[in-house]
Amino acid sequence: MPTIEFRAQEIDCERGDVLRDVLLDAGLSPHNGRADALNCRGHGTCGTCAVDVEGPVSETNERERRRLAFPPHDLDSGLRLACQVRVEGDLAVEKHAGFWGQHTDE
Repeated sequence: MPTIEFRAQEIDCERGDVLRDVLLDAGLSPHNGRADALNCRGHGTCGTCAVDVEGPVSETNERERRRLAFPPHDLDSGLRLACQVRVEGDLAVEKHAGFWGQHTDE
């Protein structure tokens, strides 16, 4: 059973679970500020659930690549969309600053 470390908490989940769903079920949000209410609800189109992920996860799909290639994101940032990521093992997840979590340098 994989464990996710996020915002100083540890959450257990099943292998293959969607990261966004795991976080929300645990009462944690992969969003910043108003993005909690203003998001695409997991369809991979808004980009507000972008997070830094360390650990084994699913490959980037086409929907995720398209959204991360569009500003304010950048495919080279290494961010992933929590709504498109499937957990494959233990993870460390970090949410950066900014409406979309895009400020990786802060």
